[in-house]
Amino acid sequence: LQLQAEQTCRQLVRTQEEHEQLLQAAVEQAEELEQGLRNAEAVLAERAAQLRDAQTQLSRNKLLIGELRGENRRFAMALQAAELKQKSMEGKNQLLEEQASALKQLIGKITPASLSG
Repeated sequence: LQLQAEQTCRQLVRTQEEHEQLLQAAVEQAEELEQGLRNAEAVLAERAAQLRDAQTQLSRNKLLIGELRGENRRFAMALQAAELKQKSMEGKNQLLEEQASALKQLIGKITPASLSG
């Protein structure tokens, strides 16, 4: 009985040692998993910050695009006004050229008459 008790005690000690080793391995694995989780959280936080920065930049770009579109519309209207003014000036220039030609013809008719008279 004494021998059986000693064997049972040794068996219990071995079992307890195995359990402690298993527990230690489980604790180490849990610590590794926790470290991996912290690393993943840090990466996610960094990515979230990058996404926020990108969103901010996108918002700025949208505002800039809106401003550029407004400026483009103003330039288009100014260009259209300049083209209309150019057409008007071309018409006036044509009229002045016709008047200058008529004056030259009139001067041409008047000059020989005054020289002969």
